[in-house]
Amino acid sequence: MPDEQPLVLEERYGGVALIKLNRPERHHALSRALSAALDAAIERAESDPDVRVVVLTGTGDRALCAGGDMLEMSGVEGRDEPAVGRGVDPYNRLSSTPLPVIAAINGYCYGGGARLAVACDIRLASATATFRLPGAEYGLVVAAATLPRLVGAAKAKELIFTARKFDAAEALSIGLVNSVHEPSELLPAAMEMAATIAAHSAEAVRISKAVIDAATLSETAAQMEADANRRLRGSSEQTARFREATTRVTGR
Repeated sequence: MPDEQPLVLEERYGGVALIKLNRPERHHALSRALSAALDAAIERAESDPDVRVVVLTGTGDRALCAGGDMLEMSGVEGRDEPAVGRGVDPYNRLSSTPLPVIAAINGYCYGGGARLAVACDIRLASATATFRLPGAEYGLVVAAATLPRLVGAAKAKELIFTARKFDAAEALSIGLVNSVHEPSELLPAAMEMAATIAAHSAEAVRISKAVIDAATLSETAAQMEADANRRLRGSSEQTARFREATTRVTGR
């Protein structure tokens, strides 16, 4: 419909591209269409010679991203929709962009949303932000390849194995986020940091990012996680767990 809002909003401030997930009625849950829109927004930022830094957030103050779209993933919705965004991997897209990406986490940061945040280079959080990695509860592996480099192996195992919720203060204490801000101060803080980075040598920043990622990211671990989820997804146990969770969370 012509009056529908775009799934991603984009703004430019000098060398900074501000990308806002814009599906507030679902707390920016990652549908195939939203994943495709995010992919396209990152592509446009990369193609813009003036853009040196990306800031990623969600519209409103309720969520960065509440995870994957459970109704779509369980087949309750979207069965007859066009194959928009099928095959798009927003997590790899974020982690592989040469542009530095700052996440401004302004609320729920669950499941796939937490994976998005972990894929960013720097994370700033609102004091009201909450986090959860429920993959094990749903029968999947979520962020096992990437979370340990931020919080250490033991803490990553605790958060992934228990799938418990935790707040911004704990996220700061374990190194998952760089800083915590009052809600009204979150985006200005992220934009100020982005402007500082944008003023430096773009080539030096990009090479620094590549070197740090090479030193701390394991392609083998990432491939193991992807292979495991291909095997687990759709199994009888995973299907039953995910349908139960979908009904509990959405009532459908």
